[in-house]
Amino acid sequence: MSPALVVLTLALLLGIQPVTTDLYLPALPALTAGFGARMAHAQLTLSALLLAFGCSQLVFGPLSDRFGRRPVLLWGLGAYVLASIGGAVAPTIEILIVWRTLQGAAMGAAVMAARAIVRDLYQPADGARVMSRALTGLGVIACLCAPLGGLVSDLFNWRLALLVPALFGAFTLALIALRFDETLPRRNPDALRAGTLIATWAMVLRNPVFLSFSALTTASYGMLFTFLASSSFVFIQVLGLGKTQYGLVMLWSSLAYIAGTFVCRRWLPRHGVRGSVARAAGLTLAGGSAMGLLALAGVVSVAAIVGPLTLVMLAHGVHQPCGQSGAVGPFPQAAGAASALNGFIMMLAAFGIGGWLGARMDGTVMPLALGMWFWSVCIALIAWTLVRRHGEPRAGAALK
Repeated sequence: MSPALVVLTLALLLGIQPVTTDLYLPALPALTAGFGARMAHAQLTLSALLLAFGCSQLVFGPLSDRFGRRPVLLWGLGAYVLASIGGAVAPTIEILIVWRTLQGAAMGAAVMAARAIVRDLYQPADGARVMSRALTGLGVIACLCAPLGGLVSDLFNWRLALLVPALFGAFTLALIALRFDETLPRRNPDALRAGTLIATWAMVLRNPVFLSFSALTTASYGMLFTFLASSSFVFIQVLGLGKTQYGLVMLWSSLAYIAGTFVCRRWLPRHGVRGSVARAAGLTLAGGSAMGLLALAGVVSVAAIVGPLTLVMLAHGVHQPCGQSGAVGPFPQAAGAASALNGFIMMLAAFGIGGWLGARMDGTVMPLALGMWFWSVCIALIAWTLVRRHGEPRAGAALK
């Protein structure tokens, strides 16, 4: 495969996550009202999806190490399309939650395989640069998701917004079926054996490089998920924006994220992984602290959230490519398992955050603002301690 095709494939596989989560956010209040559901149930359509997303990677990772990335992607994307259609026609919120859970489980195949493919093809330092290019593509997809979701929901209804991911999944499935070549250099026939699997997971979880970068990606995604899970209610119900206006806010945040991926590629040759992450952590802490302090001071406006959010998303564009490629870097022969564990840890945190927000959303900006502040502090501490100590990937790092 050409480098351009690799980047396009990675962008689509990684981009399936914002398509699944961001696109329906402008329709979430209308969806909740349409079903006559409680806010806790509405939050579960997102948090249950992400829990299934995390758990399924623990299965898909070893499967891809045993049978290859291509068959796992074909089956996973096929199931994703079917679950997306099922969710769009669900008659009750409970059935929607079931379909969204299945959709999240299928989505795990795509995102897990993308991170593993990077390790199949590149050494850790090069992988961070390639991942940043792919995540630029993800940012472009995310730019379109919320505005498109708001527009479709305004012009038609929220059910059609839930159907759009099926089209994206079908396009990605066609690309994999027609153009994707297997990247796993050597299948591991023992990958699914219980003893081998437990030993591999134990080895990965003892590795300080994996733990450092997984802590970084988890805290960074925790901050993003805090925003995603609460933003539609805050901007639409508390601050009075329309769905399309809210979509434009999400567009701005995605543009900031794209800018961050370009900053990442500029910083990596100059400052290395640790230096890039440390500098981005300063932006994160500044943005999160500003958002929290403004909320505590009683400054409630769109600008008081979007201004600090810009810094946070800029830094997010550095933390995610460095963190995701760094977490799988030491494991060339078990990249699927390492990618799966990294994804599982991130989504387990997201599920907990979703439950917390479902119980804390009180018609103010405080849960969003204080949650973002909390995670910004966590990111800075991780970047300036764990990643600083363990985070520089070495070419030729191998599974021991």
